[in-house]
Amino acid sequence: MITVQKATELTGHSNPIFALTLSQKPGILFTGGNDKGVVEWSLKTNSFIKGMFPVAASVYAIHCPVGYPLMFTGLRSGEVLVFDFIKQQLLPGLRHHRKPVFDIKSVNNKKELLVVSEDGTVSIWSLETLQLVHTIKVSADTVRCISISPDEKQVAFGCRDNDIKIYDLIDYTPIATLKGHTMAVFSLQYSSDGSYLVSGSRDAQVKIWNTTTFELMESIPAHLFAVNHIAFHPAQPYFATASMDKSIKLWGSDDFKLYKVISREKGYDTHRLSINKMAWHDGQLLSASDDKKVIIWDINF
Repeated sequence: MITVQKATELTGHSNPIFALTLSQKPGILFTGGNDKGVVEWSLKTNSFIKGMFPVAASVYAIHCPVGYPLMFTGLRSGEVLVFDFIKQQLLPGLRHHRKPVFDIKSVNNKKELLVVSEDGTVSIWSLETLQLVHTIKVSADTVRCISISPDEKQVAFGCRDNDIKIYDLIDYTPIATLKGHTMAVFSLQYSSDGSYLVSGSRDAQVKIWNTTTFELMESIPAHLFAVNHIAFHPAQPYFATASMDKSIKLWGSDDFKLYKVISREKGYDTHRLSINKMAWHDGQLLSASDDKKVIIWDINF
């Protein structure tokens, strides 16, 4: 029996929150959205620490690569801001895309950073030099999200043209195109063992894909509206989905069954608007929303 209890709310943003990311430093959370800066929070005291730096455009992505004292922030303008935690200052930004940046991920074994944009391309940067290494044209339309397989051999890109593109991470050659969604793909996550990929779309569907044969394994009518984010629990066999329908759902990662719905209809004091991002931290689930709040949930399995 899964039990869910609301622990607290983090308030202070004046506009919707689009990005939520754990720091490399334990117990620290960063958020950003449609207001004037990136915010640092303590998860030990559940309190505001400071505004990290101002931004000139909405924040759609924040990424803190393991092993590097850096934070990358993707903006609606197309620029990626680079903050150095040691110097406590912004470094020269990554200027390549001229349209919004929607997701940023790092490939640890290659020491590379992947950035996806509304321009349909993926830019690949060296984490050592912060120089542009390569670009690949993935779609004629927007690329919305990235997921990297646990063995770092595959990368999946979710696109606004409804497709999921799979590339080889060794040489960035295309492997497969997964077709099944009828609207834009907003979220992707590889399972912890890499055997399957979960996709969430504006069509409100969650789909499960085999990562060897690339066949569709399951198609789940998961939500009423867009599935904005997917997050696997780091230790337990469950994953969470967050939706524009203001609910969070918990699913079995071994049987794909629905185990819990966190919504106002189910009696929870949860978000009043679209839920955009989530993260797991020490048995808690963090969720960020258009309602300007981060909610911290205690979840016991």
